[in-house]
Amino acid sequence: MNTEGSAEIIAATRRALCEHGYAALTMQRIADESSLSTAAIHYHFDTKRDLLNAFLDELIDRFEGRLESEASDSRERLVAFLDAIFVPTDERDEDFPIALMELKSQAPHQDAYRDRFRQLDRRMREVVETAVRDGIAAGHFADADPDEVARVVVTMINGGHARGIALGEAPDETRRVIESYLELQLGWAPEVPA
Repeated sequence: MNTEGSAEIIAATRRALCEHGYAALTMQRIADESSLSTAAIHYHFDTKRDLLNAFLDELIDRFEGRLESEASDSRERLVAFLDAIFVPTDERDEDFPIALMELKSQAPHQDAYRDRFRQLDRRMREVVETAVRDGIAAGHFADADPDEVARVVVTMINGGHARGIALGEAPDETRRVIESYLELQLGWAPEVPA
């Protein structure tokens, strides 16, 4: 899937999904967003479902790359995690959170989508859980259940995503609530830049 054509198709899928939404997404609309024909897209992906599975794979791989942190300090790793979640990478994709929510809404009906979202959820919880466990061991954080803290933080992120889409709530509000929760649970909060 690492061919130049596949990469162009994945990028076109993102644009078409943002512009038309999941329900109106067709191979023709994806082709319209690229320099390829629908036949060329079908050469790479047999079905729209195959294409969306590849799209989710690429999306998750990129996001997992953003979650990686070289920091040895658990506090810095938590800040890097929150930055990966809440600091936008591309201002042009204002509609992308809506498109992502539409894909999440298909997870109960599409096992492959559900598996990918489960994988992403596990990875996010793993990053938080490891940072919390390491921070407790290093004496940076108060004693807490790392698994429970990770589960609550990731649940807040998912809820914040839904609140942002449905209610127009700013992501900064979710981050503020998560930081308050971390302070209550761990006795630590990320420093606010001056």
